[in-house]
Amino acid sequence: MKFRSLANDEFPANVPKTVDKRFFFTVGLGTSLCPKNTTCQGPTNSTKFAASVNNVSFTLPSVAILQAYYFGQSNGVYTTDFPVEPMVPFNYTGIAPNNTNVMNGTRTVVLPFNTSVELVMQDTTILGAESHPLHLHGFNFFVVGQGFGNFDPVKDPAKFNLVDPMERNTAGVPAGGWIAIRFLADNPDVHTSWGLKMAWLVLDGPEPNQKLQPPPSDLPQC
Repeated sequence: MKFRSLANDEFPANVPKTVDKRFFFTVGLGTSLCPKNTTCQGPTNSTKFAASVNNVSFTLPSVAILQAYYFGQSNGVYTTDFPVEPMVPFNYTGIAPNNTNVMNGTRTVVLPFNTSVELVMQDTTILGAESHPLHLHGFNFFVVGQGFGNFDPVKDPAKFNLVDPMERNTAGVPAGGWIAIRFLADNPDVHTSWGLKMAWLVLDGPEPNQKLQPPPSDLPQC
């Protein structure tokens, strides 16, 4: 079932009709090597589960990214080489590849102001299919397409809804499927730097698997 917005002539859905930048991101779980002389609670004693986008598991920097960008101090804080598509294509919803290791890094994508963006996010079944919530902070976006299985870059775009798609700031990448969004990069976001953020602290439960695990030995310090 495809959800549509209530767009009309008076209140149109201003979805970008042309695209300046197209991206294809795979999302899912992989494995990351544990630091030397440590034992992990993961698939093996030397690896741990790691979530990743395009095989990159995000590493929290010691300095806020927006702060480093504002003061021109990106060196050593973040890089601008986030892969815009999977570096090694495979059957994303089929048999998992032999190598499930991910890379770790604070990688970003640079977008010039007013760039119109199309992003397809593809779930992977490397270590099991999962649904993934997608939130684009500082922007609304239009959900122009979604489906199950592997995204087909030839057939699927022809079915995109560019007339009355839903406008959201949060959507879900379905387990074993994909979602396509479009947005205009016109907001150098300041929400985080102003303090517009919060966290839920969930207390431990009575069972061993209901308790917070200790932080990894390589956790970056503030």
